[in-house]
Amino acid sequence: MEVILKEDVAQLGSRGDVVKVAEGYGRNFLLPKKLAIEATAANKAVIEQMKASAVRKSAKEKSDAELLSKQYEGVSLTFTRKAGENDALFGSVTSSDIAHELEGRGFKIDRRKIELHQPFKTIGEYSVPIKLHKEVTANIKVTVVKDATAEEAK
Repeated sequence: MEVILKEDVAQLGSRGDVVKVAEGYGRNFLLPKKLAIEATAANKAVIEQMKASAVRKSAKEKSDAELLSKQYEGVSLTFTRKAGENDALFGSVTSSDIAHELEGRGFKIDRRKIELHQPFKTIGEYSVPIKLHKEVTANIKVTVVKDATAEEAK
């Protein structure tokens, strides 16, 4: 079965591509979820218009993301956490923590756009990439410091 993708589908293709898929995959997954339409002559003409529209939309999204990345330049976050020996944290600093702190500073960001492969579990200084667009990534500086009150308690 030939379908025209309306959205990017992982490991299959990007928007506007004409791809051959198994009959069941097309009828039971792609078409009901409106990820694709059947590849007919009329639909191919509609897709050409959609491609032109998508190029314009992508260019606008990219320029917006570039402006936003300039705002993220120089942003530095500091987290104070309790830590034990060898500067190992009791807990961790996650992408949710970073997103929450950024929201407190007026930035609206989805935590899934913060590309943190593993939560920070030690004290230190880190550079954290934020994926704003598929071609635009901003970096912020995150510093994790030891809680001084825990040291005084000893």
